[in-house]
Amino acid sequence: MRKAASAGTILAFGGALLLWAQGPTGRHDHDEHTAKMKRQQVEDLLKADHKKSVEDAEELMKLSEQLKIELEKNDRHILSLKAYKKTEEIEKVAKRIRGRMKRF
Repeated sequence: MRKAASAGTILAFGGALLLWAQGPTGRHDHDEHTAKMKRQQVEDLLKADHKKSVEDAEELMKLSEQLKIELEKNDRHILSLKAYKKTEEIEKVAKRIRGRMKRF
């Protein structure tokens, strides 16, 4: 009876030793895969944000040029409502770009 218990103990110990020698097979691979996927998602977000920021910068340039033209039309004592609205649009686009930059 004692030999059976010893054989079972030795077998269990041997199995545990074998598993320990192999290392954490499934969990490590899963964590590595998850980390790789997260890095790819962050990279994709950064790429999309960069593209949107470039497009918004182009819009800022157009709005700035329109504002300049509007200001040149008017006298120094007159501020048109159209010029004021352009400044609000410029501010809104600039805040969108800044918001994207603050994210990461």
